[in-house]
Amino acid sequence: MRLILASTSRYRRALLDAAGIAHEAAPPTFEEDHARAMPPEEMVVAFARGKAESLAAPDALVIGADQIPELDGRILTKPGDRAGALEQLTALAGRTHRLLTAVAVHHAGRTESALVVHRMRMRALTATQLAAYVDRDEPFDCAGAYKIEAAGALLFESMEGADHTAIVGLPLTALTTLLARFGVSLL
Repeated sequence: MRLILASTSRYRRALLDAAGIAHEAAPPTFEEDHARAMPPEEMVVAFARGKAESLAAPDALVIGADQIPELDGRILTKPGDRAGALEQLTALAGRTHRLLTAVAVHHAGRTESALVVHRMRMRALTATQLAAYVDRDEPFDCAGAYKIEAAGALLFESMEGADHTAIVGLPLTALTTLLARFGVSLL
């Protein structure tokens, strides 16, 4: 059965490619609304499910994923530009935040989902260090303003969680479990 990744994220596609998982990628028609009044754990799962369900196809398993960094109840979205990235990183510096990553698989009217939570402790960094990082990685399309698969890993003192691929944006351990529920083995 075909696998469709409901995402335009090059990071998620790269994870599937690195694992040798054949897939197609297409932009989901689901619209995220971060202003919705719901806990971030529920929001990230709802967004992953919405993305997967938006591309439902009878001959495919559709994978949706979403990620929300949360600091003291504040949801961090993609910063979009240098100023937004610096603002987010300044708020995160020297602090611990939660990185919530959800994945969902949809087929034939059925959706299964999983949530992976990491505790991310960022180093206490100076404004000069943060600016140098932003200029190096340009993390404008990454929620939380860091690219863990690049120099963003250097920003952190610790990353606690069960699946490091979730930090990049697609938890492959959870995805493998969800696909098995649909009778699909990746090995």
